[in-house]
Amino acid sequence: MPKIILEHITHHYGKKEVLRDISFSFEEGLTTCLIGPSGCGKTTILRLIAGLEKPSGGVVKINGTIVSENGVIRVLPHHRKIGFIFQDLALWPHFTVYDNIAFGLKEKRERNIKAKVFELLDLFEINDKAREYPHQLSGGQKQMVAIARSLVLQPEILLMDEPLANIDTHLKGNILRHLKNIQQQQGFTMLHVTHDHHEAMTTGDYMLIMNIGKIEVSGSKEEIENSSSQFVKSFLNT
Repeated sequence: MPKIILEHITHHYGKKEVLRDISFSFEEGLTTCLIGPSGCGKTTILRLIAGLEKPSGGVVKINGTIVSENGVIRVLPHHRKIGFIFQDLALWPHFTVYDNIAFGLKEKRERNIKAKVFELLDLFEINDKAREYPHQLSGGQKQMVAIARSLVLQPEILLMDEPLANIDTHLKGNILRHLKNIQQQQGFTMLHVTHDHHEAMTTGDYMLIMNIGKIEVSGSKEEIENSSSQFVKSFLNT
């Protein structure tokens, strides 16, 4: 069964239509990269899946359960087992790295918090930064802390809204390799919004290219590269 299903989703901000009759299934355990120009609706899709917004029309299903439909949220965000990594990372500046990552575990009164936090710090090779604060970290280290904070709760779905946009290519590749290894271990479904089609082609199992509120084309790397869409050809050559 697909992990996430969107059925005839429309969405408006005021009078502006940002999504137009979107229907799509995101398969369980795979990485789907959403790519396309700014303002085409990529981030809005993530926010609807997370429950941070409710669709103007249509249905969002997760594991066969309707979580949102036609302007109504049926399942609250914190009950959807979703991790969301925002573009601005949203780290708490007054918390140490350890406390940023451990926060969700403490809220849920989980056991073995220290072991779970340091397991991820070790995986991302930043265990020596546990007692430092976000302002003391490099850009790449902040990215890894934000990812670790989401993964420590073992989400079934991980949503990424361009958190690696300002990282150099080499470091970005290292972070994505770490992330892919963890995904294979834990089996979560990942949706990754990016402007970088080269990044999408190398990391995505599946790609969805959007254009002004609609899906232009979707498929594997080979299917995207062989698409007859003039928009897709133009976008991939930019």
